[in-house]
Amino acid sequence: MTSITIIGAGNMGTAIAGIAAKGGAPVQLLARDAEKTAAAANAAGASVTAGAVGDDITGDIVVLALPYPAVSEVLDLYAGKLDGKTIVDITNPLDFSTFDSLVVPADASAAQEIAAAVPGASVLKAFNTTFAGTLATGQVGGQQPTVVMIAGDDSDAKAALASVVEAGGVATMDAGALKRAREMEALGFLQLTSAASEKVSWMGGFAVVK
Repeated sequence: MTSITIIGAGNMGTAIAGIAAKGGAPVQLLARDAEKTAAAANAAGASVTAGAVGDDITGDIVVLALPYPAVSEVLDLYAGKLDGKTIVDITNPLDFSTFDSLVVPADASAAQEIAAAVPGASVLKAFNTTFAGTLATGQVGGQQPTVVMIAGDDSDAKAALASVVEAGGVATMDAGALKRAREMEALGFLQLTSAASEKVSWMGGFAVVK
């Protein structure tokens, strides 16, 4: 069975851990705050173990459930230890000082920058177009099923992540190659800023209707 390591024990990390645990995947949850990590692991499910950032990674799939500015530090910490892993980037690289733009070049994405930094890993973009609440409930606005879009260049890695998510009761959609991460991040940016300005609910947002 595919195992998962989630780095970050915030709302998104906890929600993703809950989905993976519900589907029966072994989950390792790593974060800086030991008390918060233990509480998040307990909330996510019995198959989730808590640890600290810097511990050895046990998962086949590594989910970076972090703010974009924190990603580079974690990649540096695990330099040389992520080869052969599937890395899932969930970030929306907002300029948090203005909340009005993305901080990556117009022809790039956070996911592509991570792929360049860790060439020995398979990098996927996923979860950035869903809120934690819609992942936890499995519904957007209490009406449409939550769908996790997945972009990447490794079809086997995409299939493995999709299998974990779908086993946890949440639908997925193949969003194409990793270059589609740029459009996903633009969509995530629009959704986040809309929620922050109270134009949409944190339990709502954009839905994929299949």
